[in-house]
Amino acid sequence: MTFLVPLPVVMPLLGAALTLMMAGRPRAQRTVSLTVLTATLLVSAALLHLSTTEGPLVVAVGGWVAPLGIVLVADQLAALMLVVSSAVTVCVLVYSIGQGMADGDEEAPLSVYHPAYLVLTAGVTNAFLAGDLFNLYVGFEILLVASYVLLTLGGTGNRIRAGATYVVVSLLSSVVFLTAIGLIYAATGTLNLAHLVERLDALPAGLKLILQAMLLLAFGIKAAVFPLSSWLPDSYPTAPAPVTAVFAGLLTKVGVYAIIRTETLLFPGGRASVVLLVCALLTMVVGILGAVAQQDIKRLLSFTLVSHIGYLLFGVGLATQLGLSSAIFYVVHHITIQTTLFLVTGLIEKRGGSTALDRLGGLGKLSPLLAVLFLVPALNLAGIPPFSGFIGKVGLIQAGVAHGGILAGALVAGGVLTSLLTLYAIARVWNLAFWRAPHPSMPKTEPGGTLLPPLMVGPTLALVVLGVGLSVVAGPLFAVGDQSATDLMERAGYVTAVFGGGTR
Repeated sequence: MTFLVPLPVVMPLLGAALTLMMAGRPRAQRTVSLTVLTATLLVSAALLHLSTTEGPLVVAVGGWVAPLGIVLVADQLAALMLVVSSAVTVCVLVYSIGQGMADGDEEAPLSVYHPAYLVLTAGVTNAFLAGDLFNLYVGFEILLVASYVLLTLGGTGNRIRAGATYVVVSLLSSVVFLTAIGLIYAATGTLNLAHLVERLDALPAGLKLILQAMLLLAFGIKAAVFPLSSWLPDSYPTAPAPVTAVFAGLLTKVGVYAIIRTETLLFPGGRASVVLLVCALLTMVVGILGAVAQQDIKRLLSFTLVSHIGYLLFGVGLATQLGLSSAIFYVVHHITIQTTLFLVTGLIEKRGGSTALDRLGGLGKLSPLLAVLFLVPALNLAGIPPFSGFIGKVGLIQAGVAHGGILAGALVAGGVLTSLLTLYAIARVWNLAFWRAPHPSMPKTEPGGTLLPPLMVGPTLALVVLGVGLSVVAGPLFAVGDQSATDLMERAGYVTAVFGGGTR
């Protein structure tokens, strides 16, 4: 069944080509995009099942075996990321179609949207499946090029300015990553991750630390880790709601995934773990302090996005099985919940005419469904039991307590403080946007007196249900995380799968 491994990359790329040729035929573009992404989700689910029951699936592209050729590796972690990212991209695409119909431009949307969206998906899936550093770099560049297009859709002044900042920061991280790749190849003669496992161990400790630091710098920028995160709150809120949602849910998590993969596989027990823990603490606290000071829901959620990246680094920096498994669980949770909240924000903007808190009010009475759609994922983000946010944070706190030490204790305290401030931030949004009397400038009904568009509400509701469902399947999901963490820390299974037990 290894033929399934390349499909999550190949299908979106072929779909992008088809939709580009269908420019000016929006219905055909929508049909192709939905078909391709649904098929990608089904293939990803099959890969997760196969990787769980049979072990990692490996494909040598073009028949060039490792370490000479490019390999795609679908282990449990990669397959799990594929499943959750595919589910999110399908829901966001349906939402964007509904938004286009509600805005009256479904017959004449920007023809480049669907190709760019599918190319973005291909870049994300390629990054998850990459078995060597250069292919990981290619995956990043594919998704970044597509994100440049999506971020500046419409060509408004704010979007162009935000896009310029995003482009500069992304190019900087790409240059750092490419430089690190060049140095690693010069030092080891290979870029294959499985091959690097043994080659890096033979390097002097000082050189190995420099290479590790450069990779962390590149991935830290992409993941919006403090102090490399200031670009995100200024870039994401300007984009259309579906674009912001998929960016918030996926793009930073690709950076986190790269950190997890390289830190466990290439630099186990490295000396950079202290730096990771310090950055985790600062990312959590500084991010959430920025959130509580915001007057706009999009910017507030952008800062919470930054702050919760700190929880993921917390688990990685501990470098224990419980820490890693909790971080993996929290990645799945955060992709789902953060995407949901940005989609809900798009509905708030459509119903209330704004996302500025001083121009909203009374949404709880005017649209009870919208109130529920916001409240459930917001409580989940804050870590209120019995939601998945609570389960993931408890796992991370337990890992910190078990690890011991002053820094781990500070992170436990910082995690609790961040959770409380997240609850304060979403309670503030609830009071100002949903609870108080409506602002005079708010429309009393939707245009034409209609309800919220079903094609926007449907995928948002599906993600809300998925977020709640994560609590129901927390046991099996944590089991997948535990096994993934074990495989990451042992490394031998990954290396054996890539090389098939042969010599190298």
